[in-house]
Amino acid sequence: MSDEEPAPAYAECVLCQKPTEYPESYKGITLCPVCEWQEAQRTACSG
Repeated sequence: MSDEEPAPAYAECVLCQKPTEYPESYKGITLCPVCEWQEAQRTACSG
């Protein structure tokens, strides 16, 4: 396809600075899928 749309801007992960699934306009903590999963694992076991 020659008429590709520019990729939307994604917010950076606050832990590793990789692109996340959140738009740049997202307010709050943004985590990439890997860090999000690791954080969920960490908090699930702190009980």
